[in-house]
This record gives sequence, C-alpha cells and structure tokens, in this order.
Amino acid sequence: MEYLTILSQAVEGSTGSAAETQFVPLDLIWEQITGLSWLQAVLVISFGVVYLLYGWRIFKILVIICFAFLGLFAGIKVGSEFRQELWGGVIGLGLLAFVSVPLMRWAVSALGAVAGGVLTGGIWYAFELPEKYILAGAIIGIVAGGMISFIVFKIAVMLFTSLGGTILIVTGLLSLCYHYERLQDPPVENIKGLFYNHNWFVPVLLLVPTFIGVILQNKFIKGSKDWGI
Repeated sequence: MEYLTILSQAVEGSTGSAAETQFVPLDLIWEQITGLSWLQAVLVISFGVVYLLYGWRIFKILVIICFAFLGLFAGIKVGSEFRQELWGGVIGLGLLAFVSVPLMRWAVSALGAVAGGVLTGGIWYAFELPEKYILAGAIIGIVAGGMISFIVFKIAVMLFTSLGGTILIVTGLLSLCYHYERLQDPPVENIKGLFYNHNWFVPVLLLVPTFIGVILQNKFIKGSKDWGI
C-alpha cells in the first residue's frame, strides 16, 4: 500500500491542475471503433483471432511491426518540428524496425511490460478508482510485466500477443455492433452507452479473452518442439 501511495502522489504531482482531463481517451478510441466499415471490422476480427491464438508462431514479425509503427509515430512527431513529417516517419519506422531484430528479446520484454501496464490500468479503471491516478496502476503493471517478461520469455510473448489479438477482436466486434444498431428503426446506442457509462465494460472485454488466449497459447507452445528465438 505504501508503494501504491507513493505512485499516486507522484502522478498527482505530475498532473497538477489537470484533474478534469480525460485520462482515458474514450473519444479517440470510440472514433477508431466507429470509423471502421463492416468489411474492415470483419478483417480486423479475423486477424485478431490469428493474433490471439497463434501469435506465438509469428511473434518476431509482430514485434518488428509494433516497433516499426512506434518508430513511425515518433518519427512523425520529431519530423513535425522540422516540417519533415514524411522523412521523419520513414526514418523512425526503418530505424526501430531494424533495431528490434538484434534486440528481439528486449523488444518482446518491453511489449510484455506494456501489456502488463494496459491490463492493470484497465483493472484500475474498471473498479472506478480515481482516474487521475490511473498511471499509478499502469506503472505497477509495467514493472511487474517487465520483471516477469525478463524472467520467463515465453510469458512475455503470450501476454503481448494475446492482448494485441484481443484488442483487434474487441474493436471489430464493437464496430459491428455499432453498425448493427445504426440499422435499427429507430437507431439505438446501447453499445455506446455501455462504452461510456460503465467503466467495467471495456476492461472485461479485454481481460477475459486475453487470459483465455494466454492459456490456449501455453498449451500450443508446450506441443511445439522448435519454438523460441
């Protein structure tokens, strides 16, 4: 509890007068969900299922893709300062994608730590704890996830691939539900209401399939002899 209090105080000091800020970007997430077409949602779900169940077989490619996107966004951000967003994005994408190959174990462990932070942050949000301290909950997951990932490499792979697949599946399913409700006469917004008004809704959708994916992947990995870096 003392550790949690220290983290909460640190986050409070960093947020200052931003108590009214929306720390969980619900509007941005909802825009991504509703921006998908029917076809795109189905494709996202299909890829998410493969990601969730068999991400351990293609985790190296997934790690490179994740870091390439990270480099792309970081490069665009830096490039915008010099009015060179395109070249900044290209350089950032290529650089992090290239670096992630020789540092694959470190990259996987970093993604495992991030996945741990997302899960604990989601739990914090689901229990309606003070939202301005949600970073404290996420930091606990990042530290725990990072330590476990460095100790047991397999857990890091299963954790970040299961969570990644779950995010895609949930995004696609919510998009399909949204489009279905729009077709009703009159249109309804039950999914939007659950999304915005019930803190437990999205975390439960993420946590349950993620842990199911970890269990299933663990069984699949045990039956594979030639697995690993």
